[in-house]
Amino acid sequence: MKLEQYNEKFPAKKMNLVIFDDALKHLLRLTRIINAPSGNVLIVGVGGSGKQSLTKLAAYIAKHVQFQISLTKTYNLTNLMEDVKGLYELAGPGGQSVTFLMTDADVKSENFLEAINSHLATGEIPGLLLKEDKDVIPLQVRPLYMKDLGIKGEDPSTTVLWNYFISRVKDHLHCVLAFSPVGNKFRERAQKFPSLFNECSIDWVLPWPEEALISVSTKFLSEFEIECSDKIKLELMTHMGKVHNMVTEVCTLYYQQMRRHVYVTPKSYLSFIGAYSELYN
Repeated sequence: MKLEQYNEKFPAKKMNLVIFDDALKHLLRLTRIINAPSGNVLIVGVGGSGKQSLTKLAAYIAKHVQFQISLTKTYNLTNLMEDVKGLYELAGPGGQSVTFLMTDADVKSENFLEAINSHLATGEIPGLLLKEDKDVIPLQVRPLYMKDLGIKGEDPSTTVLWNYFISRVKDHLHCVLAFSPVGNKFRERAQKFPSLFNECSIDWVLPWPEEALISVSTKFLSEFEIECSDKIKLELMTHMGKVHNMVTEVCTLYYQQMRRHVYVTPKSYLSFIGAYSELYN
């Protein structure tokens, strides 16, 4: 139902997902974590396994403001800082819950991760807020602080108000890092940026099981007209799931013999079903 609502609200970003048991478990996990104060997630899986789609749906279910970098050729650390500063204003004085999704593709430079690492560790990013911001922000959050703690007449110090602002940012700004474990970068980042791993709940997206693959082929082919009996059509849909698993097994053998990695993902499975339908037509 929530997926249908999402697709109605954002027709340009329509997601054609099949919420089978495994996907539902990841969705529940993501929703639960980003609903908790200071909840951050590192979701790990090969490209095309549905990490971004599930994150967007989880953020929609949790009624969060969604944000993802719009990468351009000229996008650099300064642009990232400007974007994050806007999110700090939403999460701190604004008190809105924000889901900041960052994928491997968004990491144009390792400096980006340095900034995110600092945010996760302390709630602050060096050089993000200027001196004038540090004068204005305590004044913005003062009424919120007084209301939250039920204090009247007392004048809290700038340091107390600043710490209150940072704690609000940490509580309301949820980072979801969608990374692939393929290659050396994942291991190197674990060594260079420990907070990306220590301060996040890690969710591993493992290969989808055969039942999940069959439920996907059933969704896409049940309405598709094929000149055969229902029994044969059911066997075809089951066979498609088995074919994908056979290819996955061959990839393992290929690596053992040729020492070269090839990955088949749910995205390549959808392409396979699409190619079959096209060829059949």
